[in-house]
Amino acid sequence: MAPAWATLGTEFSDSSSVLIADVDCTTEPAKELCEKYAVQGFPTLKYWTSDTGSDGADYEGGRDLDSLKKFIDENLAAKCLVAEPSACTEKEVGFIAKMEAKGGKEEAGAELKRLEGMKGASMKPELKKWQNQRLAILKQLAA
Repeated sequence: MAPAWATLGTEFSDSSSVLIADVDCTTEPAKELCEKYAVQGFPTLKYWTSDTGSDGADYEGGRDLDSLKKFIDENLAAKCLVAEPSACTEKEVGFIAKMEAKGGKEEAGAELKRLEGMKGASMKPELKKWQNQRLAILKQLAA
């Protein structure tokens, strides 16, 4: 798995939303960190999103490069940047325009709060994905 992890780190080295890191839990400075996040087996892969909270979540998918990259692309990588919308979908561009027309940071902050309140709700995967896309945009607009 080490070669796949190294390749993944290289592929996402310029990402503004994804950090690929490793921690050696056998060394003294890292033991406390590993205990804090309940790392018991090696390798343990964890990820953090607005849905996982500060404890993160264990990655339980495939350990090959393609599986890891697919998970990151679909769940972790922010693809749409308000300042550079060339990678945004039409739907995202429309949402950005709508929110900017509503008045900027205050409106974005209110909508962000509303959507964050819905994060635990049960919804179809495509709606969850759209919710996450809007949250990513709103966080940029409210900043």
